Amino acid sequence: MNVVLLTGCAGFIGMHCALRLLERGGTVVGIDNLNPYYDVALKQARLAQLQARPGFRFVKLDLADRQGLAALFDEVRPCRVLHLAAQAGVRYSIDCPDDYTDANLLGFANLLQGCRRHRVEHLVYASSSSVYGSNAKMPFVESDAVDHPISYYAATKKANELMAHTYAHLYGIPMTGLRFFTVYGPWGRPDMALFKFTRAMLAGETINVYGDGQLVRDFTYIDDIVEGVLRVLDKPATPDAQFDPLHPNPATSSAPYRIFNIGNGRPTVLLDYIAALEEALGVRAQKRLLPRQPGDMQSTAADTSALQRWVGFAPATPVKEGVRRFVDWYRAFYRKPPAGA
Repeated sequence: MNVVLLTGCAGFIGMHCALRLLERGGTVVGIDNLNPYYDVALKQARLAQLQARPGFRFVKLDLADRQGLAALFDEVRPCRVLHLAAQAGVRYSIDCPDDYTDANLLGFANLLQGCRRHRVEHLVYASSSSVYGSNAKMPFVESDAVDHPISYYAATKKANELMAHTYAHLYGIPMTGLRFFTVYGPWGRPDMALFKFTRAMLAGETINVYGDGQLVRDFTYIDDIVEGVLRVLDKPATPDAQFDPLHPNPATSSAPYRIFNIGNGRPTVLLDYIAALEEALGVRAQKRLLPRQPGDMQSTAADTSALQRWVGFAPATPVKEGVRRFVDWYRAFYRKPPAGA
């Protein structure tokens, strides 16, 4: 049976990927623990979008529950796994590192064991542009070394890549990691800048702009992300025939293992991002310029040529258009600025 096990189905990227898989006529078993890191009501609203579709089944489960996850694998026997669950947030990882250990390390280890025991056709998992850490060479390329993370969140994502390679090497299970670059769009996360800015601006409040507004991010629209993810899911990783152990490329291997950037490829200065939001809202932002926070990268920029060669796709939605679509969704979903969303 063509069953995809999708973790983090009530999350931002997870919901959108599940919807697309269901539209294609697949069967999706979605896992989420519905943790309260941000507004659970938003997660439940996303989940309601999925539960209205045929072919979807929801299982509330924490990936750190080794026995529960093993039992679910035994019951479902998925052919592919799309792993998007994680404890997210760079700054939160400084205050609550244990949450990242449990979700991003222990949870991922349990998932790898399920994939091993059931010989899944392909595991695609979410890594992050945060793994590039203090690297200064732009744009970021998958062959770059990523040995200097500057947040614990980033360190757990780098660890996931290493763990996945080990299982690909030992057991021959195709493993593909996707380094996401600042994803935004409808149904987005309330802890992300676009959501926070929108809520504050509509309420007439001052927005905190870190890095004096000069931070650079490769903002990537959700529809582009989903298209790339599904194309990758459909093409299992293979060993790289050109892999040279004397000059190893961190993004490929003699094992069925691949790493890809998935970003917009057009970095945007934060103040320009805010200008696009001002235009979409018709509201002038009251800005409080502040220094960069601990764990924040100064700039991110994705080289996506490897992804384009692999699956023939490159993200293309302009930031102005993506921000406008987010604002349209936000106004329709909330009707008015939410209190404490």
